[in-house]
Amino acid sequence: MKIILPGGSGQIGTLLARAFLRAAHEVVVLSRKPRAAGPGRTVLWGGKTCGDWTVELEGADVVLNLAGRSVNCRYSRTNRNEIMNSRIDSVRAVGKGIAAAARPPRIWLQAGTATIYSHRYDAPNDEFEGKIGGDDGDDSWRFSIKVAKAWEETFANCHTGVGTRKIMLRSAMVMSAEPGGVFDVLLRLVRFGLGGKAGDGRQYVSWIHEADFVAAINHLIQRDSFEGSVNLCSPQPLPNADFMRILRESWGTRIGMPASRLMLELGAIFLRTETELILKSRRVVPRRLMDDGFDFSFPRWEEAAEDLCARWLKLRFQNRR
Repeated sequence: MKIILPGGSGQIGTLLARAFLRAAHEVVVLSRKPRAAGPGRTVLWGGKTCGDWTVELEGADVVLNLAGRSVNCRYSRTNRNEIMNSRIDSVRAVGKGIAAAARPPRIWLQAGTATIYSHRYDAPNDEFEGKIGGDDGDDSWRFSIKVAKAWEETFANCHTGVGTRKIMLRSAMVMSAEPGGVFDVLLRLVRFGLGGKAGDGRQYVSWIHEADFVAAINHLIQRDSFEGSVNLCSPQPLPNADFMRILRESWGTRIGMPASRLMLELGAIFLRTETELILKSRRVVPRRLMDDGFDFSFPRWEEAAEDLCARWLKLRFQNRR
């Protein structure tokens, strides 16, 4: 297959590109900057309008749009505009490119976020009965939901024709052993004795192991009847306090200093990020994937954390050689 990855130069894009290349697929990464090295062939694009890059869509099998400015920042007015516009503009550009193609891709997978669901503890959010967020939490929480909704609405309003199947990916945090990802950050806290519960620790953490993330993408590509929104997450989200305790146990330490909400707010200012990424309860389950027979290799955080800790150590050793 020929697979196009707009915005695919980041960690998730690199993860997917490597997996696709191992399976002998052709991979084209659309990036705003030329890459000195990286899996797949790189083609420049601006992420806003159609251009020479659209020729790559002709006869392609899959487009998986990952473009969007990182949300790991302070939500200043400038950053908010960049976060929103980078998602909306890229979706529109890809949609217009597909609509104009003589031989359009047969499937368009669009990155989204499980943050679209409401902050809740009482019941899990699935694709059928899940509660979409509204006035949850503080201003930063409401902004994240606003972005998620606009992202999905823009995707839904792109009319690409009957030849292209469309799937919206409501992804939880992808846990990878690679440097710079979410797991790397969380493990760093554990390694320095700071990996205790955040706030009261009741907020649910939704996550997915990188192997299951890649396998789920392949599953969706192969299932010709699958369309619409799908949750990409483990079937077993768990409270933050349990999530961090299991990670500490997997690393082999019992010590983990908890962080109060005030400490998190102060730390977020220092680290130039937002506490919404930590304190919002994301209790999400992948009902559509499970109903469709998808088999998770790492459904439980216990096994996933042990695997990721072992692989993190292996990568660290290899990089030092």
